[in-house]
Amino acid sequence: MTVKLSAGDKAPAFKLPGAGAAAVSLASLKGKTVVVYFYPKDDTTGCTREAIDFTGLKADFEAAGAVVIGVSPDSVESHAKFAAKHELDVMLLSDESKEMLEAYGVWAEKSMYGRKYMGVERTTFLIDGKGRIARVWNKVKVPGHAAEVLEAARAL
Repeated sequence: MTVKLSAGDKAPAFKLPGAGAAAVSLASLKGKTVVVYFYPKDDTTGCTREAIDFTGLKADFEAAGAVVIGVSPDSVESHAKFAAKHELDVMLLSDESKEMLEAYGVWAEKSMYGRKYMGVERTTFLIDGKGRIARVWNKVKVPGHAAEVLEAARAL
């Protein structure tokens, strides 16, 4: 049973390890606007582009009072290499247990070349300072996405 979260829902709590940082929890970000973008895999074309786009707008997100967090099932070590290779400056959290991915309903059955498998559905959540979901982007197309999320964050 896949969870389907919508605007207005309370964002599921999380606490995950990050690359080069202590564990990050939703509770520790209370009062801030939080952008959580879920992506399938470090160092793949779309995921790299998305991370670079969010990094490029980091100062703008901070000016809007927003924190940007990328989450994938890759390890902390993988995230650290990915961040170093592409000079990424957004928090990357590791969800190897897939608990957060499942809580947010983004660990889903996917299909490629007729083969079904479980994977991350590229999805972004905008969470307000009270811990409520303000907006959800499902099946994200990367080009222009970070800028669109920034506009929504500014409007909060």
